[in-house]
Amino acid sequence: MISIRTVLSLWNLAAIALLAATPPGTAAPARHWAFEAPARPPLPRVHTAERLRNGVDHFVMARLEQENLPPSPEADKAQLLRRLSLDLIGLPPTLQELDLFLADESGTAYEQAVERLLGSPHYGERWGRLWLDAARYADSDGYEKDKSRAVWFYRDWVINALNRDMPYDQFVIEQIAGDLLPHPTQDQRVATGFLRNSMINEEGGIDPEQFRMDAMYDRMDCIGKSILGLTIQCAQCHDHKYDPMSQREYYRMFSFLNNSHEAQQTVYTPDQQTRIARLQRSMNDLEQHLRDTTPDWETRMDQWEHRVSTNLPVWTVVRSVQVSEPDTRFSEQPDGSLLGLGYAPTQFTFSFRGTNALPIIRAVRLELIPDPNLPAGGPGRSFKGTGALTEFSVEAADVRDPDQKTTANILQASADFANSERDLEPNFDDRSGRKRITGPIGFAIDGKEETAWGIDAGPGLRNQARKAVFVTTTNIAFPGGTVLTFHLKNNHGGWNSDDHQNNNLGRFRLSVSSSENAVADPLPATVREILGVPTNQRTAAQIQALFSYWRTTVPDFQDTNDKITALWRQWPEGSTALTLMARDTPRQTHVLTRGDWLHPEDSVTPGTPAFLPPLPADAPETRLTFAQWLMDRRNPTPARVMVNRIWQSYFGIGIVDTPEDFGTQSQAPSHPQLLDWLACELMDHRWSLKHIHRLITLSTTYRQSSRMTPELRERDPYNRMLARSSRIRVDAELVRDIALRAGGLLNPEVGGPSVYSPAPQFLFKPPVSFAPFSWNEETGSDRYRRSLYTFRRRSTPFPMLQTFDAPNGDSSCVRRLQSNTPLQALMTLNETVSMECSRALSLLTIREGGATEPERIRYAFRRTLGREPEAAETAELQALLERAKTHIRDGWVSAVELASGDTEPLSTLPPGITPTELAAYTVVTRALLNLDETITRE
Repeated sequence: MISIRTVLSLWNLAAIALLAATPPGTAAPARHWAFEAPARPPLPRVHTAERLRNGVDHFVMARLEQENLPPSPEADKAQLLRRLSLDLIGLPPTLQELDLFLADESGTAYEQAVERLLGSPHYGERWGRLWLDAARYADSDGYEKDKSRAVWFYRDWVINALNRDMPYDQFVIEQIAGDLLPHPTQDQRVATGFLRNSMINEEGGIDPEQFRMDAMYDRMDCIGKSILGLTIQCAQCHDHKYDPMSQREYYRMFSFLNNSHEAQQTVYTPDQQTRIARLQRSMNDLEQHLRDTTPDWETRMDQWEHRVSTNLPVWTVVRSVQVSEPDTRFSEQPDGSLLGLGYAPTQFTFSFRGTNALPIIRAVRLELIPDPNLPAGGPGRSFKGTGALTEFSVEAADVRDPDQKTTANILQASADFANSERDLEPNFDDRSGRKRITGPIGFAIDGKEETAWGIDAGPGLRNQARKAVFVTTTNIAFPGGTVLTFHLKNNHGGWNSDDHQNNNLGRFRLSVSSSENAVADPLPATVREILGVPTNQRTAAQIQALFSYWRTTVPDFQDTNDKITALWRQWPEGSTALTLMARDTPRQTHVLTRGDWLHPEDSVTPGTPAFLPPLPADAPETRLTFAQWLMDRRNPTPARVMVNRIWQSYFGIGIVDTPEDFGTQSQAPSHPQLLDWLACELMDHRWSLKHIHRLITLSTTYRQSSRMTPELRERDPYNRMLARSSRIRVDAELVRDIALRAGGLLNPEVGGPSVYSPAPQFLFKPPVSFAPFSWNEETGSDRYRRSLYTFRRRSTPFPMLQTFDAPNGDSSCVRRLQSNTPLQALMTLNETVSMECSRALSLLTIREGGATEPERIRYAFRRTLGREPEAAETAELQALLERAKTHIRDGWVSAVELASGDTEPLSTLPPGITPTELAAYTVVTRALLNLDETITRE
C-alpha cells in the first residue's frame, strides 16, 4: 500500500515539474526576482530635477511622472519636525527643540535635526522596539505558567547595538552565533537571546523534548520572517508548495540550530563588570604577593598534590531510572547523571532506582553537577541555580527477591561545602509559618522537614559542582545483586510553583562504594581535573586555578585568605540571560514525518536550500557558518528584507507589501529598482542602518505633506506611488510615550530591568491568570519609563499596549496590524497613566503657560501637537474650559478628585489657582491628549 506521505510527495514533485515545464521552442522562465542577488540599478532620468535630493527621489519621482501624478508640497516646518522626531526616536519634540528649529533660517536646520536625532540614545529605543517584535521579545515564558524571565539584557543589547550603528550583518551574526565568535564577550553571548526568546513550557507532565522542538520550529520561523523574508516554516511538514524549498532542505537548515544548550547564564551590567574587574585585580594582587613572599610555594604545592592524590575511594556510578511521579522529567546523561527539566514542583520527593552488583556497599555519593540548561548554570533549579536537599535516604532490595529489602541506616554524612546555617530566603516562603533553615549536610539526614543541606556559596561562587557522601552503619548489599532506591526530598521550596519558588536539585549523579571510611572529596571537580593533567602539560590558567585552591588549605596564608574571602562577599549578584551555548556532542537531526518529532525519518547534515547561494567550501557545520551565510551579500533577500521593513515603518506599507514573504507568492514590489538600490546602499555602506534612515528622512519623498486630495484618494488610496507622505497612527508604545512627554513625566533613562507599570490587579490573579503573578506596581520615577520597558507578560498583555495592537511575543511579528476601535479612546481617556499625564500637563500649563487662558491653551496645544492652534481651535478649547468650570462648580464632579486623583485637599496649588480651575484645565488637557492628531504621525 502506498502511504499518504508518498502520495503527497509524488503530488509535490508533479506540481513542481508542471510549474517548471517549458513548452518546446520557448525560453525557460526567469528565476523569481527575489532569488537573484540585488544589483545596483542606474538612477532613472527625472524631468522635475529641482525636487531631487538623493537616489530615493529619483526612483519615486520617475514613477510619479510615469503615472502623471504631481508630488505633494513639503510639509510645514513644525509638522516636519514632529514627524521626524516621532519616526527617529519615538518621542515628540520638546517646545525648546521646536522653537530652535523654527527660528533656524540657516537652510541646514532640517539636516542638523536629522543628525541630532540619529545620535540620540532614544533612537535605539525606537527602532529596537521594532526589531524586538521580530525577535518575539517578552519578559515571561508563555504557556500555562507564564513565569517571568530575566531577559532584559538582550533588549538592552539591541538598543545599544542600534545606537552604535553596528553593521547590520554583524548585528545578525552575533544574534545567531555570537557565542561562537573568537573570544566571545558577554554582549555577544547575550545577543544569542534572539533565538532563545521562544516560549518555554513547564506544565506538569510535559515532555521537555517536545517543547524544545516547538521552540526550534519557532526559531526557524523567526529567521525566515525577520532575516530571509521567506515562509520557510511551510517546509516543516512537507516540501514547500510554492517556493523551491524541500522539507529535507528545511531540516538541513534546522540542523545548524539543533546543536545548542538552552543556556541561562549569569550576566552583569557595565557597572558590575567594572566592580568585578576591580575585585579580580585585588585578588590577583593578593595571590601574587603570596607567591612573591613564599619562594618555595611550588615545592609545597607539589607535596600537597601528592598527598591529596592518594587513597581515594573507588566509586561506581549507579545508573538509575525515575520511579517517582514524572512531573519533572529526569533524563540520563552520558556520564550517568540525571538532568531534571520541565515542571519543577516546590515540595516533592524524587525517587530513582538502579541495580548494582557490588558485594559490599557502605557509602553513597551524591554529586551535584552544573549544567548550561539550568538557571545560572545550576547545579540546582532555583532562580539562582542553587537547591536545598531536605532529606536523603536509600532503600536496598535483593535482586532475586525484591521483598527482601531494608532501609539504610546512615551513620554519618560529609560534604565538600555547605553554607552556614541560615534562614530560608523569603522567596521560598511556603506560608506554613514554620521557620525553615539550610546549613550543614547533617541537616539532610536529621529527619526534620524544617532543615536542609544548603549549597549557596554566594555570588560568583555558587554555581559549581558539589558533592556529599553518606556512610551506612552496615553493608546494605545483597549477595546476588542489589536494587537501590534513592529518595531525594526537596521540600524547601515556596507555596507557588508558578513563581520561581522551587528550590530543587537540578542535575546529579549517584554512586556507591565499599569504603566504610569514605568522605566527600574536599577538592572541587575542576581542581581534580587539573590534577589529572601531567604537570608539564598544564596551562598557566590551570596552574593559577590550582594555586587559588591550594592556598585556602595553607594555615600560614590565613590572613590573605580572609582578605580574599572578604572580597568575594562584595561580588555583585548579577542577573540572568537566556543564551545559546554549543554542545560538545552534536545532536542528530532527522527529517520529521509531517513535522512530528516522534516520527523521525532519514538523518540529515547541516546545509542550505539549493535555490540560495551555496555554503563556502569546507566551511565547518556550525551556527556561525550559518549566520555568516545568511549575511553573505550573495544571499539575495536579507538586505532587501531589512530596507523594506524600514521603508514600511516610514510609509505604513513596504515596497513589498508582504514583509515576511519575498517568495513566489509575495506581492510585487511597487518600486523594484528602488528596493534593490536601497539594498545595495545598505551593503555598500558597511551595512549601516543609520545610512538608510538618513537617506529616507533627507529625501523630498519623505518631506512631502501628508494631505490627501480627492484625486490621490481615488488613484492611490494606499499611497503606493508616494505622491504624498503617509499619515500613520503611531505604534502602541508611542501613544503612551507622547502623553508622558507632553505631561513632563517621562523618565528618559535608557535600559535596565523591565518595570511594572500601573495595570488592573485582577489581570494577575485567577481566573484571568492561571496562577497569582506578582505585579508590584511602580510608585517612583520608574512608573513613567518609556513603554518599551513595560514588563511584557505573554498571557496577560499590558492593556494599553494590547489595545493599540502591540504583539505579545508568541511568534515573530514583522508587520503590526492597526485597528481602530472605541476601546482605544476609552483607554487614552481613562487609563491610569493617561489620567496622570493629563493632570501633570494641566499643572504645567498653569505654571508655565502664561497668565491668560489663550496663552495657556496655546502652551498645552503646542506641547501636545507640536504646532500653533488655529483661532477656531483656541475658541473651541476655551469654550470647553468654561463648560468644565461650570460643570465642576455645579457639583457634578469633585474638583479635587479630577485634578489629583485623590480625595484629600490639594496642598500644592499654584498661587491664585483654585481646585476648580486646575480640574477644568485637566478636562482640556485630557481632550488634547485624546485627539486623533496627538497619536498620529502626520
